[in-house]
Amino acid sequence: MRTSGNLFGDLPLPSQDEEIVALLSAPGVRIERIVSTGQASPPDFWYDQDWAEWVMVVSGAAQMRFEAEPEFRRMEAGDYLLIPAHCRHRVEWTDPSVPTIWLAIHFDQGRAEAPTI
Repeated sequence: MRTSGNLFGDLPLPSQDEEIVALLSAPGVRIERIVSTGQASPPDFWYDQDWAEWVMVVSGAAQMRFEAEPEFRRMEAGDYLLIPAHCRHRVEWTDPSVPTIWLAIHFDQGRAEAPTI
């Protein structure tokens, strides 16, 4: 886990694999920086996670597909979405010409309530 840094710092060179760096890990929550350089989910593969995920494209572009939707969703810098636990989804495409930097927050959906003030 890193205690400080810059989302745009130390970007990896293009490779076969995405780079996933844990920025914060605590009970019930994990925050990651993901850098994609043209990667996509394997054909016929669907993520089906036990936790919810809030994800934002910080730079670059991607296309997400949800099993329950007929069309993909294009995401560009600044776009975010919430993926509930067990919502089957996949990454159809990421921009191969520039790094796509994602900020992903994985959390226990049962802890997603607003705090009482």
